Amino acid sequence: MGEGWTSVRLDEIEPIPVAGGLLWQPLRRTLGVQAFGVNAYVASQVGADVVEEHSERRLRHEEVYVVLTGRATFTLDDETLDAPAGTVLFVRDPDVRRHARAEEEGTSVLAIGGRPGEPYSPSAWEWYFAAERYRESRDYDAALALMQEALERFPDHAGTLYSLACWEAMAGRRDEALEHLRRAVELEPDVRRYATTDADLDAIRDDPRFPAG
Repeated sequence: MGEGWTSVRLDEIEPIPVAGGLLWQPLRRTLGVQAFGVNAYVASQVGADVVEEHSERRLRHEEVYVVLTGRATFTLDDETLDAPAGTVLFVRDPDVRRHARAEEEGTSVLAIGGRPGEPYSPSAWEWYFAAERYRESRDYDAALALMQEALERFPDHAGTLYSLACWEAMAGRRDEALEHLRRAVELEPDVRRYATTDADLDAIRDDPRFPAG
């Protein structure tokens, strides 16, 4: 590390299981990048996701994906792309739904993105993805500290409030969990549908204040 630069090997960044088993390497957070979003993903096995299915409809980000190792199949709306190592994919239209699965062991993908014409700001999902590193150890205090930081930065973000409610429910903080869940549903009614089956909220599901499905 120099005075004006930082270097890291991707295999030095411990992957965090997120989004149904996707393995996320928080490259932007590790390096402290502030000008653009950059993260890496590695597949747990052949056939596993290496880019979760999503669009950038809400954030309006353009995204570039670079297949670093292995081979992936990208699905872009109704089209597919065979993407061996060295493939660079630019998704300029935020409305395109994108997804990639690994076709070889050790497949990894670098993702770079940002919204055209605007200064970059990290997305809220990075905080609740980062909190997932504490799930296996059940270090609820560490996860909640991270989510409280997210709440200060994104006070009316439904996803942040929902994730905070999940961690609070698991930590036994019933009243706080119900209040933050209520606010998340108020901001984004679709959250109610996820809450009805999310095991993270099982500890508070019997409360009459729990939002009905």
